[in-house]
Parts: sequence; structure tokens; C-alpha cells
Amino acid sequence: MANLSDAEPAGFPVEQFADVLAANERYSADFSDSGLTGRAAAGLAVITCMDSRIDPLALLGLKPGDAKIMRNAGARVTDDVLRTLVLATYLLNVSRVLVMPHTECRMASATEEQIHQTILDSFEVDTRSLEFRVAHDQQAALRQDVTRIRSYPLLPLDLTVGGAIYDVHTGRLTPLPA
Repeated sequence: MANLSDAEPAGFPVEQFADVLAANERYSADFSDSGLTGRAAAGLAVITCMDSRIDPLALLGLKPGDAKIMRNAGARVTDDVLRTLVLATYLLNVSRVLVMPHTECRMASATEEQIHQTILDSFEVDTRSLEFRVAHDQQAALRQDVTRIRSYPLLPLDLTVGGAIYDVHTGRLTPLPA
């Protein structure tokens, strides 16, 4: 397989991704995870936010290959998360799911209307056709998302599901009572 640094692929913005490509060159030089199977070795799936302050593997004491990680704005259980969990539980060894939003999440700090208005005011883009799934009451949203997984008819009845909020300042998880 050709190395991206050997030739500039047509249409790929190499200059704008130079730092990423250089880091990948260093990473791939010592790459040692090629023996992983794609199955969740620890039987775990984690649903968390896209926030870059969260390193799910590190904060849970895991390593590559241990868990399936699903990320989206606000760590919400969307239809796509449910679709992915169906695949993960039946085909990829997942037997337990942790839903893990975090403190100081932008999706928990404003209403849908406020976020739409901010984007419209700042960038002149009307996003009202999207549902951002904000969580004004983060604990209530987490309970709803955990319940959504537990009650989803296409998931195994014995799937273990828990919710916990990650604190971006302390690194601690606070489990949500079931």
C-alpha cells in the first residue's frame, strides 16, 4: 500500500493535514496492534461525548481492543448508537454498556433554540433542521438514555447497562443510581 507521504492523493488536502500525517508516520513505524480482532476484549461498549478532554480508554484503565467507543455531541443514545450496539452485542463481544456524558458539556449548557440561534448569529447558518439533543438536566437525560438501551427490543435481554458522569476537572466517574 502506498504511503500518503510518497505521493499527494488527488483531492486530499495534504498541507492542511501535514501534522496529522507526520504523526501517523511516527505511530505506524512502531505499530504493534495488528493482531487485534475487532472484538471488544473486555466486553465493553462506551458511549461518550466527542469532547477532546475525554480519553475513554485511559480513564477506564483499558487498552486498544478492549472496548467499542461511540462518540457524539453530548454522549446521547441516538438511533445510530442503537444500531451500532446491535452489531456490537451480536457480532463483536459486547456484553455491557457504559453511557458516559461529562461535566461542562456544551450540550448541557443551553437549550436547542439557544444553540441554533448562536450558530445562526455567528455563522449565518440555519441549523433548525437538526436535533442536537441537548440535555438541560444531564442526570435525567442520562437516565433516559440508559433506559432507552435497556428497553430496546433488538438488544439482548441480559445486556448490562450503566450510566456515569465523567468530571473533566478531576478525572472521576460518578455512577448514576439505576
